[in-house]
Amino acid sequence: MTEVNPTAASLLGFLYRHGPMTGWGIITLVEGTIGHFWNTTRSQVYRELRALAERGLVNAGEAGVREKREFSITDEGRRVFVEWLNEEPSDEIIRFPLLLKLCFAEDLEPDRLARFLLGQRLVHERRLETYRSLLPELEVTEPQPAEVCRFGIMYEETILAWMDSLPSPEKLTQATRTRPVKGDTGKKSRMRAARR
Repeated sequence: MTEVNPTAASLLGFLYRHGPMTGWGIITLVEGTIGHFWNTTRSQVYRELRALAERGLVNAGEAGVREKREFSITDEGRRVFVEWLNEEPSDEIIRFPLLLKLCFAEDLEPDRLARFLLGQRLVHERRLETYRSLLPELEVTEPQPAEVCRFGIMYEETILAWMDSLPSPEKLTQATRTRPVKGDTGKKSRMRAARR
């Protein structure tokens, strides 16, 4: 097993596929591709590039205007990337903040939950529109990323369909409001109800 994390491996992959690039060029690629499904910050990209350079997996060129420098993958970097690429992928990790809020919705006011749902709907509608606009060109120029984009379209369509199927915010926030929690004599539940 390689000793490179998935984010670092993806940076090696971009340099492997596209050739030498500045850190900003890599960030632009990240944000336009894997950034849609793999959370990576700009500071993390620069941090990983420095670590890869220290390990001899990329070469960092001389700093130019505004301290920009070009990075290129080394032979060892290519070997490590290909080794990582051929490993079994690990299980996906779902971090969906709206679902976390929904688990505790009985302690939310209905209008606040309604705002959360509307805000998230707009986010997912925009993403769906973006993916749909990207797909036609990707299908012609980059068939593998096109499949990732198609996944994105189906994912966003599923999220929006799920949102359409939800009960009203009033029902979601009231469904278990009067249910006593374990060890609760009913006092806590009555106090919760009294706050509303």
